[in-house]
Amino acid sequence: MPALRGRAGGGPVVVVGAGAAGLAAAALLRAAGQSFTLVEARDRIGGRAFTDRALGAAFRFDAGAEYIHWAERNPWAPIARAAQAHVAREDGWARKLVIDGRPASADEMTQRRAGFSGLDALLAPKDGDPSLAEAARAGGPDAAAAAAGLSRLSLGEDPERVSAVDYDRLWSGSDLWIDGYGDLVARHFADLPVSLGCPVRGIDWSGPEVRVETARGTIAAAAVVVTVPVGVLRAGAVTFTPDLPDAARTALGGLSMGAYTKIGLRLDPARLDAAALGDAVSAATAGPTIYFEMQPFGRSLAVANLGGDLARDLCRAGEAAAVALATERLIAILGGEARSAVQAGRLAGWWTDPHARGSYSIVAPGHAEARERLREPVGGRVFFAGEAMAGGGAMTVGGATLDGERAARAVLKALGT
Repeated sequence: MPALRGRAGGGPVVVVGAGAAGLAAAALLRAAGQSFTLVEARDRIGGRAFTDRALGAAFRFDAGAEYIHWAERNPWAPIARAAQAHVAREDGWARKLVIDGRPASADEMTQRRAGFSGLDALLAPKDGDPSLAEAARAGGPDAAAAAAGLSRLSLGEDPERVSAVDYDRLWSGSDLWIDGYGDLVARHFADLPVSLGCPVRGIDWSGPEVRVETARGTIAAAAVVVTVPVGVLRAGAVTFTPDLPDAARTALGGLSMGAYTKIGLRLDPARLDAAALGDAVSAATAGPTIYFEMQPFGRSLAVANLGGDLARDLCRAGEAAAVALATERLIAILGGEARSAVQAGRLAGWWTDPHARGSYSIVAPGHAEARERLREPVGGRVFFAGEAMAGGGAMTVGGATLDGERAARAVLKALGT
């Protein structure tokens, strides 16, 4: 690989990370005529927007983002329409509930729905910044169970660790389920120049220019836009010289990463009744609750979704263990014939991915201002961007895109260009 060299005397703007935020920042800088260098640790662009083909092209699924949330104002909605991407609306309800390997009774189904009734009002914080678990407690055990399910299967985190104030701030609206969100992101930004396989190890902002140390050399830059996930920053994978100011470190300390996890199972359609393959929830007294997406976009697939500490445990256990668990849960839903129908499996384990270290950002109770505070530039030359700083758009590709553009505009203003 060729070495990277930045010019002295100002240099380009270095954009670290080619996920949605970094790609959007680089695109805006290019449109403004500002020189830039975009570097990415992975061998692909898109970050946590990734359409996985490990099970075969005909069995592809989005390992990360798959919904265009709040489509009324999400920049990816018109992009998807212009690209004639295949989209569908999602109703969000599974047709079947299995508890500890048996079909739920009518009373149990009613009880589950009752727990979700009024949950939004309970989770809207009245005083302070409680966790989702604490906010739901007033609604009794059914509401607490519903909050746990919502938190793990929407945010990827246990409800005790999620700020109710931050959750209440998340934007709402129509959700579009997109076939190949990762592919759409990659196609949309395909013409941007990017150095792949080029992780950043350190950022030195002690002098008149920023020096960005990469695996392929050091770049002298006028400014740097850092878009790597919060999990990577918290792990210390990128060092800062001097250390980040107290305000930035405090903000970072109020953020963590959820563990939203997917397991794709490739199915033999000849061995299953396609009419029986509706979405289902598998709950267990001693194990994770799993939401199964069945036949997404007509493909012979079952995609298991889970989150929280039990998802972390499964990621650490590895792909074979994850596929085995998902298969056993699928058998409990569909019957014994499902065992022979499962042909292969794929774990999308963001928690153990060194370039992500989690699925998306979570604000801890009591730290509701962390997202906004991490937006503050450091030394007028180091700018953070990404879904973690996207306010109400956090945890989404749309939010990351908007925040990358926000950071790029801030850089242009700081440089006077």
